Amino acid sequence: MTDPTLVRWRLLLGEAGGACLGGGQLDEQAAGRDAAMDWLYGRDDDLRKRGVRRQAGSGPSTLTTFGWLDDITRLFPKETIERLQRDAVERYEIHDLVTDPDVLARIEPNPALLKAVLHTKHLMNPQVLRLARRIVEQVVRQLMDRLATEVRSAFSGTRARRPGRMRQARNFDMVRTLRANLGRYQPDTGKVVIENPLFFSRTRRHLEQWQVILLVDQSGSMTDSVIHSAVTAACLWGLPGVRTHLVAFDTEVVDLSSDVDDPVELLMKVQLGGGTDIARAAAYGAGLVDQPRRAIVVLISDFYEGGDPHRLVRVVRDLVEQGSKVLGLAALDEQANPAYDRELAQRLADAGAYVGAMTPGELASFVAEHVGR
Repeated sequence: MTDPTLVRWRLLLGEAGGACLGGGQLDEQAAGRDAAMDWLYGRDDDLRKRGVRRQAGSGPSTLTTFGWLDDITRLFPKETIERLQRDAVERYEIHDLVTDPDVLARIEPNPALLKAVLHTKHLMNPQVLRLARRIVEQVVRQLMDRLATEVRSAFSGTRARRPGRMRQARNFDMVRTLRANLGRYQPDTGKVVIENPLFFSRTRRHLEQWQVILLVDQSGSMTDSVIHSAVTAACLWGLPGVRTHLVAFDTEVVDLSSDVDDPVELLMKVQLGGGTDIARAAAYGAGLVDQPRRAIVVLISDFYEGGDPHRLVRVVRDLVEQGSKVLGLAALDEQANPAYDRELAQRLADAGAYVGAMTPGELASFVAEHVGR
């Protein structure tokens, strides 16, 4: 029996790793895995330049995308399947993964496929678009499940140093409880018997008449931020005293606030790509402000301005001077790894904006902190 570790090295290296098997052959399952990997990675010029040859018999000329998807579903564990699908869509742009109805009916939704749908939905006919929407709905639901609790907990209130009746673990007052029950200390066990646990109360934040205006750059590089902005806006929507706006922009500005409670519909309306006029979007956002001292304007962009950077800085400075909070985010996603124009970002910071990168939970905490003052 061939050592499984050597088989894995052979699959990793392709034909160049044939010596790993000492002249032996792959078994049927391993050969199928090798063929599936050849179909995908055999089109990689960089691998060929490094001598990693991927030229199995059932390569791109004989294996369809649907057949490949069926093979990897049968041959690989779930984590590997998701990685292969992600590489197919993002690295090799095999778009029929999200435009072929037969493939869409079988594929397991994941974030990489959601991004692919957003980039290719304009190519889809109505039948395919209905199937693609399933991917959007399932991935958004997963994101909502993860983020809703985190976002709402930021608004649950600050902990007050007075007794409370809400018996929840997060409100447990350990110090007062121990002091009140020291008379029940048991020397033989070294434990304190707790008869009456004590809890803090929570003071609700005052959220009246606050606006949160999200201005989201929909250029292709901001796809992750667009997705998380839509979900975050939906999580903020409906919180007492918070009125949420969501505006997408490239060289045009589109107000999507009417769909902010439905992130699936919102994302299906987003048109990724194109140029960028950040100043125009910022001016539009400024025009939405009702009460300047109760407004938070969140500009989510890579700050590569295709419009007038002087106008952008001027709009931001005016917002700050009138008392609004301006937050410039170079990324809003779970990794918060930004790539942005640092020079323009610094100019916005000098104008009084908070500039950085955040996860949705961190943005919610920022909003809650300022709203609760």
